Amino acid sequence: MRRNPSIKLLLSALLLMAGAACDAAHDSHDSAGARAWPQPDPATLADGPHKQAVLYGEALIRRTYAFVGPNAADANMRYAGNNLACGSCHLDGGRRRYALSLIGAADAYPRNMARENAVQTLAQRINGCFERSMNGRALPANSPEMAAMIAYIRFLSDAAPAHMDGRGVPSTPLMNRAADPRRGAEVYASTCAVCHGANGQGARNEGGQGYLYPPLWGPDSFNSGAGMHRIIAAANFIHANMPYGVTYESPRLTEEEAFDVAAFINVQPRPQRAGLDRDYPDRTRKPVDAPFPPYADHFSQRQHTFGPWREMMHAREAQR
Repeated sequence: MRRNPSIKLLLSALLLMAGAACDAAHDSHDSAGARAWPQPDPATLADGPHKQAVLYGEALIRRTYAFVGPNAADANMRYAGNNLACGSCHLDGGRRRYALSLIGAADAYPRNMARENAVQTLAQRINGCFERSMNGRALPANSPEMAAMIAYIRFLSDAAPAHMDGRGVPSTPLMNRAADPRRGAEVYASTCAVCHGANGQGARNEGGQGYLYPPLWGPDSFNSGAGMHRIIAAANFIHANMPYGVTYESPRLTEEEAFDVAAFINVQPRPQRAGLDRDYPDRTRKPVDAPFPPYADHFSQRQHTFGPWREMMHAREAQR
């Protein structure tokens, strides 16, 4: 049977369109995460008290040191004990994908937190950061600053669709060996020192307030109770985001380099938080990389600190 030429042309066109649609769908799937990750902007809000609160919250996240830092003009407002900003870890004011994003964080609280073994509100979680990462003291729960930070985090969270990947940081596969600070020193010198300085003291903003690149140890850094003082936690963040500007999809450091440099950073001197033995009252919920005792297992403090951690994880699973 002879085909009508117009039908043949129509079939060919349909096949080409189907192929193009498949290619487009494949491309969309490959880049969906990056394209779908929201970038909520408080400037789009209608003028009024809510917008002002959200903008103040964003300023507190991005320039914490300027409002509640140790050199704040009002001595009563000096809640942070160092000159870091919340945005030192929550990159781009908490909007960066896989960089401890705050998008969706408001919906995660109240939640049961292992460190306290109790349900914690968002305000309590913020104050945990003030007392540890900021090496300071808790903000009053009824303060305008706490209200503003929560307003900003809720504003960001309103943009989060359900089941969207990108909060927190991705888990880096654990090594079969212990993290090595000596190898990490080489990684730091070749990759990190250009921004954070040879002595880890960071680079100040122009004008001297706060940091363009934060100090990683020393008196103006996070204290020993902060999450970044755990090597696995630090390596996950470093691998996905450092050197500054890389992405999780295109990392610069290998997984082993991330663990080793995290180990190097975390053996350096920093402010010490008292009472760490009271953290994780249910020892079975304590992270395997917590560098301070007591523990619920027989592994040494050194192995908890540096690894290898896989056998700990297997032992914990077997115990469960």
